[in-house]
Amino acid sequence: MIDINLIRTNPDLVRENIKKKFQDQKLPMVDEVLELDRKNREAIQRADYLRSQRNKLSKQIGGLMAKGQKDEAEAVKQQVKDMQDELQDIEQKEEQYAEEIRTRMLVIPNIIDASVPIGKDDSENVENERFGEPVVPEWDIPYHVDIMERLNGIDLDAARRTSGNGFYYLKGDIARLHSAILSYARDSMIDRGFTYYVPPFMIHGNVVTGVMSFSEMENMMYKIEGEDLYLIGTSEHSMIGKFIDQMLTEDELPQTLTSYSPCFRKEVGAHGIEERGVYRIHQFEKQEMVVVCKPEDSMAWYDKLWQNTVDFFRTLDIPVRTLECCSGDLADLKVKSCDVEAWSPRQQKYFEVGSCSNLGDAQARRLKIRVKGADGKKYLPHTLNNTVVAPPRMLIAFLENNLQPDGSIRIPEALRMYMGGKSEIR
Repeated sequence: MIDINLIRTNPDLVRENIKKKFQDQKLPMVDEVLELDRKNREAIQRADYLRSQRNKLSKQIGGLMAKGQKDEAEAVKQQVKDMQDELQDIEQKEEQYAEEIRTRMLVIPNIIDASVPIGKDDSENVENERFGEPVVPEWDIPYHVDIMERLNGIDLDAARRTSGNGFYYLKGDIARLHSAILSYARDSMIDRGFTYYVPPFMIHGNVVTGVMSFSEMENMMYKIEGEDLYLIGTSEHSMIGKFIDQMLTEDELPQTLTSYSPCFRKEVGAHGIEERGVYRIHQFEKQEMVVVCKPEDSMAWYDKLWQNTVDFFRTLDIPVRTLECCSGDLADLKVKSCDVEAWSPRQQKYFEVGSCSNLGDAQARRLKIRVKGADGKKYLPHTLNNTVVAPPRMLIAFLENNLQPDGSIRIPEALRMYMGGKSEIR
Protein backbone atom coordinates (compact mmCIF):
# COMPACT_ATOMS: atom_id res chain seq x y z
CA MET A 1 0.00 0.00 0.00
CA ILE A 2 1.44 3.35 -1.04
CA ASP A 3 1.49 6.53 1.03
CA ILE A 4 -1.65 8.61 0.45
CA ASN A 5 0.58 11.70 0.45
CA LEU A 6 2.01 10.43 -2.84
CA ILE A 7 -1.46 10.46 -4.40
CA ARG A 8 -2.07 13.94 -3.01
CA THR A 9 1.21 15.41 -4.28
CA ASN A 10 1.96 13.32 -7.39
CA PRO A 11 -1.14 11.56 -8.73
CA ASP A 12 0.35 11.41 -12.23
CA LEU A 13 3.20 9.21 -10.95
CA VAL A 14 0.66 6.82 -9.42
CA ARG A 15 -1.35 6.73 -12.67
CA GLU A 16 1.78 6.07 -14.73
CA ASN A 17 2.75 3.22 -12.40
CA ILE A 18 -0.72 1.66 -12.83
CA LYS A 19 -0.27 1.83 -16.60
CA LYS A 20 3.17 0.20 -16.36
CA LYS A 21 1.50 -2.70 -14.59
CA PHE A 22 -1.20 -2.91 -17.28
CA GLN A 23 -4.00 -2.39 -14.75
CA ASP A 24 -5.80 0.48 -16.49
CA GLN A 25 -9.08 -0.56 -14.84
CA LYS A 26 -7.65 0.85 -11.60
CA LEU A 27 -6.93 4.34 -13.01
CA PRO A 28 -10.29 5.82 -11.85
CA MET A 29 -9.39 4.88 -8.28
CA VAL A 30 -6.77 7.63 -8.15
CA ASP A 31 -9.39 10.35 -8.69
CA GLU A 32 -11.79 8.55 -6.37
CA VAL A 33 -9.19 8.54 -3.59
CA LEU A 34 -8.43 12.23 -4.17
CA GLU A 35 -12.13 13.15 -3.96
CA LEU A 36 -12.78 10.97 -0.90
CA ASP A 37 -9.65 12.35 0.75
CA ARG A 38 -10.85 15.93 0.09
CA LYS A 39 -14.23 15.17 1.64
CA ASN A 40 -12.60 13.42 4.58
CA ARG A 41 -10.27 16.31 5.35
CA GLU A 42 -13.17 18.77 5.12
CA ALA A 43 -15.14 16.57 7.52
CA ILE A 44 -12.20 16.44 9.93
CA GLN A 45 -11.84 20.23 9.84
CA ARG A 46 -15.57 20.71 10.43
CA ALA A 47 -15.51 18.19 13.29
CA ASP A 48 -12.56 19.95 14.94
CA TYR A 49 -14.41 23.29 14.66
CA LEU A 50 -17.60 21.83 16.16
CA ARG A 51 -15.70 20.29 19.09
CA SER A 52 -14.01 23.60 19.78
CA GLN A 53 -17.29 25.55 19.67
CA ARG A 54 -19.13 22.90 21.68
CA ASN A 55 -16.54 23.08 24.46
CA LYS A 56 -16.62 26.88 24.44
CA LEU A 57 -20.44 27.01 24.64
CA SER A 58 -20.60 24.30 27.28
CA LYS A 59 -18.50 26.48 29.59
CA GLN A 60 -20.99 29.35 29.14
CA ILE A 61 -23.97 27.33 30.35
CA GLY A 62 -22.85 27.22 33.99
CA GLY A 63 -22.23 30.98 34.04
CA LEU A 64 -25.63 31.78 32.57
CA MET A 65 -27.39 29.52 35.08
CA ALA A 66 -25.48 31.19 37.93
CA LYS A 67 -26.74 34.57 36.75
CA GLY A 68 -30.30 33.28 36.60
CA GLN A 69 -30.43 33.55 32.80
CA LYS A 70 -32.19 30.22 32.40
CA ASP A 71 -33.72 30.90 28.98
CA GLU A 72 -30.35 31.96 27.56
CA ALA A 73 -28.76 28.84 29.11
CA GLU A 74 -31.41 26.58 27.54
CA ALA A 75 -30.79 28.20 24.15
CA VAL A 76 -27.06 27.50 24.46
CA LYS A 77 -27.81 23.91 25.53
CA GLN A 78 -29.81 23.48 22.34
CA GLN A 79 -26.92 24.85 20.31
CA VAL A 80 -24.59 22.36 21.99
CA LYS A 81 -27.04 19.51 21.29
CA ASP A 82 -27.34 20.52 17.63
CA MET A 83 -23.55 20.60 17.36
CA GLN A 84 -23.29 17.19 19.02
CA ASP A 85 -25.84 15.73 16.58
CA GLU A 86 -23.94 17.19 13.61
CA LEU A 87 -20.66 15.95 15.07
CA GLN A 88 -21.97 12.40 15.34
CA ASP A 89 -23.09 12.53 11.72
CA ILE A 90 -19.70 13.83 10.61
CA GLU A 91 -17.81 11.20 12.62
CA GLN A 92 -19.82 8.49 10.84
CA LYS A 93 -18.92 10.08 7.50
CA GLU A 94 -15.24 10.20 8.53
CA GLU A 95 -15.31 6.45 9.21
CA GLN A 96 -17.07 5.84 5.90
CA TYR A 97 -14.61 7.98 3.92
CA ALA A 98 -11.61 6.38 5.64
CA GLU A 99 -12.88 2.88 4.88
CA GLU A 100 -13.60 3.70 1.23
CA ILE A 101 -10.14 5.26 0.88
CA ARG A 102 -8.47 2.21 2.45
CA THR A 103 -10.44 -0.19 0.23
CA ARG A 104 -9.05 1.54 -2.85
CA MET A 105 -5.56 2.05 -1.46
CA LEU A 106 -5.26 -1.69 -0.79
CA VAL A 107 -5.58 -2.46 -4.52
CA ILE A 108 -3.64 0.47 -6.01
CA PRO A 109 -0.25 -1.13 -6.81
CA ASN A 110 2.98 -0.20 -5.09
CA ILE A 111 5.42 1.99 -7.05
CA ILE A 112 7.79 -0.35 -8.89
CA ASP A 113 11.53 0.21 -8.97
CA ALA A 114 12.92 2.03 -12.01
CA SER A 115 15.02 -1.04 -12.89
CA VAL A 116 11.96 -3.31 -13.39
CA PRO A 117 11.45 -4.24 -17.07
CA ILE A 118 8.06 -3.27 -18.50
CA GLY A 119 5.98 -6.21 -19.71
CA LYS A 120 2.42 -7.55 -19.58
CA ASP A 121 2.96 -10.98 -18.03
CA ASP A 122 5.54 -13.65 -17.15
CA SER A 123 6.22 -14.33 -20.84
CA GLU A 124 8.07 -11.00 -20.86
CA ASN A 125 10.28 -11.67 -17.84
CA VAL A 126 13.98 -11.11 -18.51
CA GLU A 127 16.87 -13.48 -17.83
CA ASN A 128 19.56 -11.88 -15.69
CA GLU A 129 22.34 -14.39 -15.19
CA ARG A 130 23.12 -18.12 -15.35
CA PHE A 131 25.10 -20.04 -12.75
CA GLY A 132 26.52 -23.45 -13.64
CA GLU A 133 26.57 -25.22 -16.98
CA PRO A 134 23.24 -26.83 -17.96
CA VAL A 135 23.90 -30.41 -19.05
CA VAL A 136 21.77 -32.83 -21.05
CA PRO A 137 23.06 -36.38 -20.40
CA GLU A 138 23.30 -39.05 -23.08
CA TRP A 139 20.73 -41.22 -21.31
CA ASP A 140 17.00 -40.54 -21.02
CA ILE A 141 15.79 -38.72 -17.92
CA PRO A 142 12.46 -40.20 -16.74
CA TYR A 143 9.59 -38.11 -15.36
CA HIS A 144 10.29 -37.20 -11.72
CA VAL A 145 7.47 -39.37 -10.37
CA ASP A 146 8.85 -42.36 -12.31
CA ILE A 147 12.28 -41.79 -10.75
CA MET A 148 10.73 -41.66 -7.27
CA GLU A 149 8.56 -44.74 -7.87
CA ARG A 150 11.56 -46.77 -9.10
CA LEU A 151 13.26 -45.91 -5.82
CA ASN A 152 10.09 -46.79 -3.86
CA GLY A 153 9.92 -43.21 -2.62
CA ILE A 154 6.41 -41.92 -3.41
CA ASP A 155 2.79 -43.07 -3.20
CA LEU A 156 0.36 -40.80 -5.06
CA ASP A 157 -2.49 -43.33 -5.20
CA ALA A 158 -2.75 -43.54 -1.42
CA ALA A 159 -2.67 -39.73 -1.18
CA ARG A 160 -5.56 -39.47 -3.66
CA ARG A 161 -7.59 -41.82 -1.50
CA THR A 162 -6.98 -39.82 1.67
CA SER A 163 -6.82 -36.28 0.34
CA GLY A 164 -7.35 -36.04 -3.44
CA ASN A 165 -5.12 -34.64 -6.17
CA GLY A 166 -2.35 -32.27 -5.16
CA PHE A 167 -1.10 -34.37 -2.24
CA TYR A 168 1.52 -37.10 -1.87
CA TYR A 169 3.18 -39.59 0.45
CA LEU A 170 6.97 -39.51 0.37
CA LYS A 171 8.74 -42.50 1.89
CA GLY A 172 12.07 -44.21 2.39
CA ASP A 173 15.20 -42.54 1.07
CA ILE A 174 13.21 -39.98 -0.94
CA ALA A 175 11.45 -38.80 2.23
CA ARG A 176 14.80 -38.71 3.97
CA LEU A 177 16.28 -36.72 1.09
CA HIS A 178 13.37 -34.26 1.38
CA SER A 179 14.12 -33.72 5.08
CA ALA A 180 17.88 -33.60 4.47
CA ILE A 181 17.53 -30.77 1.96
CA LEU A 182 15.46 -28.72 4.45
CA SER A 183 17.94 -29.37 7.26
CA TYR A 184 20.85 -28.37 5.06
CA ALA A 185 18.98 -25.19 4.01
CA ARG A 186 18.30 -24.34 7.67
CA ASP A 187 21.95 -24.72 8.66
CA SER A 188 23.16 -22.85 5.58
CA MET A 189 21.11 -19.81 6.57
CA ILE A 190 22.11 -20.01 10.23
CA ASP A 191 25.75 -20.05 9.08
CA ARG A 192 25.04 -16.81 7.19
CA GLY A 193 23.82 -15.09 10.34
CA PHE A 194 20.06 -15.60 10.05
CA THR A 195 17.99 -16.44 13.15
CA TYR A 196 16.06 -19.69 12.81
CA TYR A 197 12.29 -19.74 13.47
CA VAL A 198 9.44 -22.21 13.39
CA PRO A 199 6.41 -19.87 13.20
CA PRO A 200 2.64 -20.34 13.65
CA PHE A 201 1.10 -22.12 10.66
CA MET A 202 -2.19 -20.19 10.99
CA ILE A 203 -2.69 -16.41 11.09
CA HIS A 204 -5.53 -13.91 11.59
CA GLY A 205 -7.26 -12.19 8.68
CA ASN A 206 -5.76 -8.77 9.44
CA VAL A 207 -2.28 -10.27 9.06
CA VAL A 208 -3.27 -11.85 5.74
CA THR A 209 -4.45 -8.51 4.32
CA GLY A 210 -1.31 -6.91 5.72
CA VAL A 211 1.14 -9.15 3.89
CA MET A 212 -0.47 -9.84 0.51
CA SER A 213 -2.79 -8.48 -2.17
CA PHE A 214 -6.46 -9.50 -2.42
CA SER A 215 -5.93 -11.41 -5.67
CA GLU A 216 -3.18 -13.50 -4.07
CA MET A 217 -5.34 -14.08 -1.02
CA GLU A 218 -8.30 -15.34 -3.06
CA ASN A 219 -6.17 -17.70 -5.15
CA MET A 220 -3.96 -19.01 -2.37
CA MET A 221 -5.32 -18.99 1.17
CA TYR A 222 -7.35 -21.67 2.93
CA LYS A 223 -9.67 -20.25 5.61
CA ILE A 224 -10.53 -22.18 8.76
CA GLU A 225 -14.33 -22.37 8.81
CA GLY A 226 -15.96 -20.45 11.65
CA GLU A 227 -12.69 -18.88 12.87
CA ASP A 228 -10.61 -15.83 12.04
CA LEU A 229 -7.70 -18.03 10.99
CA TYR A 230 -6.03 -18.86 7.68
CA LEU A 231 -3.49 -21.57 6.84
CA ILE A 232 -0.27 -19.89 5.73
CA GLY A 233 0.81 -20.15 2.09
CA THR A 234 4.41 -19.42 3.12
CA SER A 235 6.10 -18.67 6.42
CA GLU A 236 6.77 -15.12 5.22
CA HIS A 237 3.15 -14.41 6.16
CA SER A 238 3.55 -15.18 9.86
CA MET A 239 7.16 -13.96 10.02
CA ILE A 240 6.31 -10.45 8.78
CA GLY A 241 3.09 -10.62 10.78
CA LYS A 242 5.04 -11.05 14.03
CA PHE A 243 5.95 -7.35 13.83
CA ILE A 244 2.35 -6.09 13.50
CA ASP A 245 1.73 -2.86 15.48
CA GLN A 246 5.34 -2.90 16.73
CA MET A 247 7.72 0.03 17.18
CA LEU A 248 11.27 -1.17 16.52
CA THR A 249 14.40 0.72 17.43
CA GLU A 250 16.99 1.41 14.78
CA ASP A 251 19.62 -0.70 16.54
CA GLU A 252 17.31 -3.72 16.15
CA LEU A 253 17.70 -3.52 12.36
CA PRO A 254 18.25 -5.40 10.22
CA GLN A 255 16.08 -8.31 11.30
CA THR A 256 17.42 -11.32 9.37
CA LEU A 257 15.23 -14.37 9.86
CA THR A 258 15.00 -17.82 8.32
CA SER A 259 11.90 -19.91 8.92
CA TYR A 260 10.66 -23.43 8.27
CA SER A 261 7.00 -24.23 7.70
CA PRO A 262 4.56 -26.36 5.79
CA CYS A 263 2.75 -24.28 3.17
CA PHE A 264 -0.86 -24.68 2.07
CA ARG A 265 -2.18 -23.29 -1.22
CA LYS A 266 -5.45 -23.56 -3.10
CA GLU A 267 -3.57 -22.96 -6.39
CA VAL A 268 -6.62 -21.44 -8.07
CA GLY A 269 -5.91 -20.19 -11.58
CA ALA A 270 -4.75 -21.17 -15.02
CA HIS A 271 -2.03 -23.58 -13.91
CA GLY A 272 -4.16 -25.91 -11.85
CA ILE A 273 -3.09 -28.94 -9.85
CA GLU A 274 -1.11 -31.78 -11.41
CA GLU A 275 -2.83 -35.14 -11.37
CA ARG A 276 0.48 -36.98 -11.46
CA GLY A 277 3.42 -35.01 -10.15
CA VAL A 278 4.67 -32.83 -7.32
CA TYR A 279 5.44 -29.58 -9.12
CA ARG A 280 2.15 -27.74 -8.35
CA ILE A 281 0.46 -29.08 -5.25
CA HIS A 282 -1.71 -28.05 -2.28
CA GLN A 283 0.83 -28.81 0.45
CA PHE A 284 4.61 -28.57 0.61
CA GLU A 285 7.40 -27.50 2.96
CA LYS A 286 9.77 -24.61 2.64
CA GLN A 287 12.73 -22.82 4.18
CA GLU A 288 12.28 -19.06 3.84
CA MET A 289 14.34 -15.87 4.31
CA VAL A 290 12.79 -12.68 5.69
CA VAL A 291 14.51 -9.33 6.22
CA VAL A 292 13.22 -6.14 7.88
CA CYS A 293 15.66 -3.29 7.29
CA LYS A 294 16.25 0.44 6.81
CA PRO A 295 14.85 1.73 3.49
CA GLU A 296 18.28 2.71 2.21
CA ASP A 297 19.56 -0.85 2.74
CA SER A 298 16.76 -2.82 1.08
CA MET A 299 18.20 -3.11 -2.44
CA ALA A 300 21.53 -4.37 -1.09
CA TRP A 301 19.64 -6.97 0.93
CA TYR A 302 17.61 -7.91 -2.13
CA ASP A 303 20.83 -8.84 -3.97
CA LYS A 304 22.13 -10.79 -0.97
CA LEU A 305 18.90 -12.80 -0.67
CA TRP A 306 18.71 -14.10 -4.22
CA GLN A 307 22.44 -14.82 -4.15
CA ASN A 308 21.92 -16.99 -1.05
CA THR A 309 19.52 -19.22 -3.00
CA VAL A 310 21.83 -19.42 -6.00
CA ASP A 311 24.73 -20.42 -3.74
CA PHE A 312 22.61 -23.09 -2.04
CA PHE A 313 21.60 -24.75 -5.32
CA ARG A 314 25.11 -24.64 -6.71
CA THR A 315 26.46 -26.57 -3.68
CA LEU A 316 24.07 -29.34 -4.75
CA ASP A 317 25.37 -29.25 -8.35
CA ILE A 318 22.16 -27.83 -9.78
CA PRO A 319 22.54 -25.19 -12.53
CA VAL A 320 20.27 -22.18 -11.99
CA ARG A 321 19.44 -18.81 -13.48
CA THR A 322 17.79 -15.64 -12.19
CA LEU A 323 14.83 -14.22 -14.05
CA GLU A 324 13.78 -10.58 -13.52
CA CYS A 325 10.01 -10.29 -13.14
CA CYS A 326 8.49 -7.68 -15.45
CA SER A 327 6.01 -5.04 -14.29
CA GLY A 328 2.91 -7.00 -15.25
CA ASP A 329 4.11 -10.10 -13.39
CA LEU A 330 4.70 -8.28 -10.09
CA ALA A 331 2.12 -8.69 -7.32
CA ASP A 332 0.67 -5.34 -6.25
CA LEU A 333 2.78 -4.99 -3.10
CA LYS A 334 6.13 -5.72 -4.77
CA VAL A 335 8.70 -3.10 -5.73
CA LYS A 336 11.04 -5.56 -7.43
CA SER A 337 11.19 -9.35 -7.74
CA CYS A 338 13.16 -12.11 -9.41
CA ASP A 339 12.67 -15.85 -9.72
CA VAL A 340 15.41 -18.39 -9.24
CA GLU A 341 14.95 -21.16 -11.80
CA ALA A 342 16.65 -24.57 -11.83
CA TRP A 343 17.77 -26.48 -14.91
CA SER A 344 15.67 -29.48 -15.95
CA PRO A 345 17.71 -31.92 -18.08
CA ARG A 346 14.52 -33.84 -18.96
CA GLN A 347 12.66 -30.78 -20.26
CA GLN A 348 15.87 -29.04 -21.38
CA LYS A 349 14.70 -25.76 -19.89
CA TYR A 350 14.67 -23.90 -16.57
CA PHE A 351 11.73 -23.92 -14.14
CA GLU A 352 10.91 -21.84 -11.07
CA VAL A 353 12.13 -23.09 -7.69
CA GLY A 354 12.03 -19.86 -5.68
CA SER A 355 11.18 -16.17 -5.70
CA CYS A 356 12.93 -13.15 -4.15
CA SER A 357 10.95 -9.96 -3.50
CA ASN A 358 11.48 -6.44 -2.19
CA LEU A 359 8.16 -5.01 -0.97
CA GLY A 360 9.42 -1.58 0.05
CA ASP A 361 7.36 -0.17 2.93
CA ALA A 362 4.02 -1.59 1.71
CA GLN A 363 3.72 -4.39 4.28
CA ALA A 364 5.03 -2.15 7.06
CA ARG A 365 2.39 0.48 6.25
CA ARG A 366 -0.42 -2.08 6.21
CA LEU A 367 0.72 -3.75 9.43
CA LYS A 368 1.75 -0.49 11.17
CA ILE A 369 5.35 -1.60 11.69
CA ARG A 370 7.46 1.43 12.58
CA VAL A 371 11.04 2.24 13.50
CA LYS A 372 12.21 4.96 15.87
CA GLY A 373 15.41 6.43 14.50
CA ALA A 374 18.40 7.61 16.49
CA ASP A 375 17.14 11.18 16.00
CA GLY A 376 13.75 10.27 17.49
CA LYS A 377 11.92 10.43 14.16
CA LYS A 378 9.68 7.51 13.18
CA TYR A 379 9.66 5.81 9.80
CA LEU A 380 8.48 2.65 8.03
CA PRO A 381 11.04 -0.12 7.45
CA HIS A 382 11.32 -2.11 4.23
CA THR A 383 10.52 -5.84 4.13
CA LEU A 384 11.95 -8.52 1.86
CA ASN A 385 11.50 -12.25 1.47
CA ASN A 386 13.06 -15.06 -0.53
CA THR A 387 12.79 -18.81 -0.84
CA VAL A 388 15.86 -20.73 0.31
CA VAL A 389 14.41 -24.00 -0.90
CA ALA A 390 10.95 -25.52 -1.36
CA PRO A 391 10.87 -29.30 -1.72
CA PRO A 392 9.30 -31.33 -3.18
CA ARG A 393 9.59 -29.00 -6.23
CA MET A 394 13.30 -28.76 -5.60
CA LEU A 395 13.42 -32.58 -5.53
CA ILE A 396 12.55 -32.57 -9.22
CA ALA A 397 15.64 -30.52 -10.04
CA PHE A 398 17.78 -32.52 -7.62
CA LEU A 399 16.76 -35.93 -8.95
CA GLU A 400 17.11 -34.96 -12.61
CA ASN A 401 20.51 -33.31 -12.19
CA ASN A 402 21.97 -36.02 -9.97
CA LEU A 403 20.55 -39.05 -11.81
CA GLN A 404 23.25 -41.57 -12.84
CA PRO A 405 23.17 -43.88 -15.90
CA ASP A 406 22.20 -46.93 -13.80
CA GLY A 407 19.18 -45.11 -12.29
CA SER A 408 20.79 -44.36 -8.93
CA ILE A 409 20.90 -40.84 -7.48
CA ARG A 410 24.24 -39.26 -6.53
CA ILE A 411 24.29 -37.41 -3.21
CA PRO A 412 26.55 -34.32 -3.38
CA GLU A 413 29.15 -33.98 -0.63
CA ALA A 414 27.37 -31.10 1.12
CA LEU A 415 24.27 -33.24 1.75
CA ARG A 416 25.83 -36.52 2.84
CA MET A 417 26.02 -35.73 6.56
CA TYR A 418 22.23 -35.27 6.50
CA MET A 419 21.78 -38.60 4.70
CA GLY A 420 23.67 -40.74 7.20
CA GLY A 421 26.85 -40.63 5.11
CA LYS A 422 25.21 -42.04 1.97
CA SER A 423 26.83 -41.08 -1.33
CA GLU A 424 23.96 -42.35 -3.46
CA ILE A 425 20.38 -43.63 -3.40
CA ARG A 426 19.64 -46.94 -5.11
